[in-house]
Amino acid sequence: MHRTYSPAYVAEEMNVSTTTLRRYEEQGLIPDVPRTTGNHRYYKSVHVQAFIAIRSLLSGYDIPVVYEAMRSIKKGDINQALWLLNHQLYQMQAEKQRVEEMLAMIKNVDFAKSRNGKITNRMTIGKAAELAGVNSSAIRHWEKEGLIHSERDQENGYRMFTVSELRKILVISSLRKTIYYIENMKDLLNDLDRQNYSKIDRSYQLALQNLNHQLTRKYEAIAELMKYIELLKKDIPQMSG
Repeated sequence: MHRTYSPAYVAEEMNVSTTTLRRYEEQGLIPDVPRTTGNHRYYKSVHVQAFIAIRSLLSGYDIPVVYEAMRSIKKGDINQALWLLNHQLYQMQAEKQRVEEMLAMIKNVDFAKSRNGKITNRMTIGKAAELAGVNSSAIRHWEKEGLIHSERDQENGYRMFTVSELRKILVISSLRKTIYYIENMKDLLNDLDRQNYSKIDRSYQLALQNLNHQLTRKYEAIAELMKYIELLKKDIPQMSG
């Protein structure tokens, strides 16, 4: 006899509302929910583990990715779901490499020479954006916030950025996900102006720690997802093939 659970019981155990569970159901993220002879919905162990997997995945992955992965699993395409999640792991690996490279570049005494002549003391916003790996609109926003400053070309009026300002752009672009307050970022950029690299280095180390924490959450979520997949294969034998 398989154990069954009421929506209220599962919601209380997971510390969420029954509305949240119902939303996951309506979004097609879990297996079809059976009903009693009295037309009351109830969950089986596979549904409970699906909810656990969803909540765990949402702590480490983007919401659209989680939803698409869970829908793919429901349709029987487990491999598609795993590749979707793996792509986010790849993106985080690239982010870690980027943070490490940016720190090394910013601290490089011969900063301008290190990029094979691509860095000059009069760079357009497009060139600065290309070197930092961001959109020009992001740089405009940071300038509006007073984090960076540009000079105007007297002939065409284009924004021009110095090497010093490019350093700031690189710091902002690589730490914007871990430094949440504008004033904190301004303080950090002032340290950069003074070539006080100890605080810069500490901020980058915190960024790397944050990425390590994210990585742990992602793998913990994958562990819960695999438990769900195994239960699903037992509940729906044809999925094992």
